[in-house]
Amino acid sequence: MSAPKENPMSWKYCGDQLKRWRQRSGVTREQLSQAASYDIESIRSMEAGRRRPTLKVLQAADELCDAQGMLTAANPYLMPEPRPARSDVFFDIEKEAVALYFFEALHIPGLLQTENYARTLLSLPIPPVDSATAENRLAIRLKRQERLTDPEVLFSFTIYEAALHTSIGGREVMKEQLHRLLEFEDSHNIRIQIVPTGRITPSGLSGSLTILETINNEQYAYVETHETNALHSEPRLVGRLSRRHAMIRAQALNTRESAQLIRKTVEQL
Repeated sequence: MSAPKENPMSWKYCGDQLKRWRQRSGVTREQLSQAASYDIESIRSMEAGRRRPTLKVLQAADELCDAQGMLTAANPYLMPEPRPARSDVFFDIEKEAVALYFFEALHIPGLLQTENYARTLLSLPIPPVDSATAENRLAIRLKRQERLTDPEVLFSFTIYEAALHTSIGGREVMKEQLHRLLEFEDSHNIRIQIVPTGRITPSGLSGSLTILETINNEQYAYVETHETNALHSEPRLVGRLSRRHAMIRAQALNTRESAQLIRKTVEQL
């Protein structure tokens, strides 16, 4: 059995200070939750260090408690460090994001994968894993896809054409996967764009790149290559990676043209 996830000490310290300032100033959780537009249980979780205190909550508390910037000053120290990140840290931020921009060069992005396609990828890693681990990872991936049903969240998927031709799982699995992509053709908040072979810039072949934006305009960049991943929050680096993502996406077909290319690929299978 794996050990439970330990939240950063910075969350716990900031949450404790948030609670102390609130109590000292005679501010109730109800008042703070209303001012920050969060439910009371979220405020309780932040004060207990179970959840990262958000900038919006810190700003509301700072004003209510007349902390004169003492609480909002903690925000930079709550950001993920630019180092290899556990997947669960990325998943936590993914749940809060209101705009998500994905780029994949060789695979269909995880949120768009069919169960058969995802199972093929997750069951054949190198080095290999046991079936229980593979099934657990599959369940997590399929659960994450539930976010696609939220009409207020923007999803942008940019995919290099090579990912349409990798034959992962064989012909039938790939046909099913490509048909899955076509299901989102008329979606108003899910955009799928294909970068045709020959248009990709060299930097686009370095690995996958995801840009996440929260409701508080916080931006993160998540990058993956062989056996390594990192979640970045430092504004200048995130800005560079965001511009790189934008340049790659600028080479892509529009959504209608992309759907036509996907259909053509299906016909050729």
